[in-house]
Amino acid sequence: MRDVVTFVLAGGRGERLDPLTRDRAKPAVPFAGHYRIIDFALSNCMHSGLRRIFILTQYKSLSLEEHVREGWNVLNPALDEFLQTIPPQQRIHTDWYLGTADAVHQNWYCVERYAAEHGSPEAILILAGDHVYKMDYRAMMEFHRAQGADVTVAVMQLQRDEVRAKLGELIVDEGNRVIAFEEKPDEPTGIPGTPELCLASLGIYVFRPEVLHDELRRDAAQFDSNHDFGRNLLPAAMVHRKVYAFPFESGNRNSVVYWRDVGTLDSYWQAHMDLIGVVPRFDLYDRAWPVHSLNRPRPPAKIVRGEGDVPGTAFDSLLSSGSIVSGGTVERSVLSPGVVVRSGAHVEDSVLLDRVDVGRGARVRRAIIDKRVVIPDGGAIGYDRDADERLYWVTESGITVVPKQSVSG
Repeated sequence: MRDVVTFVLAGGRGERLDPLTRDRAKPAVPFAGHYRIIDFALSNCMHSGLRRIFILTQYKSLSLEEHVREGWNVLNPALDEFLQTIPPQQRIHTDWYLGTADAVHQNWYCVERYAAEHGSPEAILILAGDHVYKMDYRAMMEFHRAQGADVTVAVMQLQRDEVRAKLGELIVDEGNRVIAFEEKPDEPTGIPGTPELCLASLGIYVFRPEVLHDELRRDAAQFDSNHDFGRNLLPAAMVHRKVYAFPFESGNRNSVVYWRDVGTLDSYWQAHMDLIGVVPRFDLYDRAWPVHSLNRPRPPAKIVRGEGDVPGTAFDSLLSSGSIVSGGTVERSVLSPGVVVRSGAHVEDSVLLDRVDVGRGARVRRAIIDKRVVIPDGGAIGYDRDADERLYWVTESGITVVPKQSVSG
């Protein structure tokens, strides 16, 4: 896999994750306590032997760049390995990235410089930096070679409602060659014979380099294009290129087939709930495929008695290093590093990011609490929707989201 160059797209605004993306890029949003969302794509690269990686950043990229620099300095330049974050270079025009395809087009110089030093790569892998999954990309590469494909797209069967207006849908022939592609259809076509299911694009693409270069230039010349891989480049390429669909389950490395776009607050919350079962849907404990991240020195988590000798308890939850449950109760929740739950407090079905402080007797239910928020003694979040909507964000499914600031009441 040393002859594969990877681009990780990490520059999106992440508007549907606001307020979590108010001060950070979507791939830098914390996840599952210790991690950032981008860690999953990068860990998959490491396990798959992909060690020549460009990360394309753009909006609010400071924390993302710090995380990559401090947590991912594991590659060896002496072996021609690299992981580079690249902000917009404006090499081709003076705009910021106009779309995902334009982001790669603006940075094609990176491929040319790589080819001058190492020879032309065999393939270019395009990944999104904001999805949660475990995948061995080598299986997809082998499929791409075996098919003699110009382009290969990773796909998974999903329910129609999971695809509608959210993901790209592909129609394939009996040999898995793509014959139709529509980005985020309002009314998905469905799989022939199984119309309740759709073949969904997962935003994971393999290209022959010369094909990608030609298609990027072709798309750049289209002034009415959004310059997006799914919306523009792939539908156009399908007409005159050999585009194949790779079944994601063939590369899946989770205990069950699992891929999730955590691009909305509801999906972000649900992905955390997928972690806490006795047999979790997404397994962070597989020693054969660990997820790497920046690990700062922190003390162990602890659960202790609080005031009045009341025991601290935690059930069906993840407690990160440095978190303390002191006489409080935690149920079906994820506590990030440094979180404190004080005497008599009750936290359930919630995600608490770094250093949240839950005061004595406070109650938190079905909530996402951003970093350093202090919930005062006796406070309540997630119990009165009208009150929550006046102060915070409340999602369609009723998840209360508190941004990075102290709360009152």
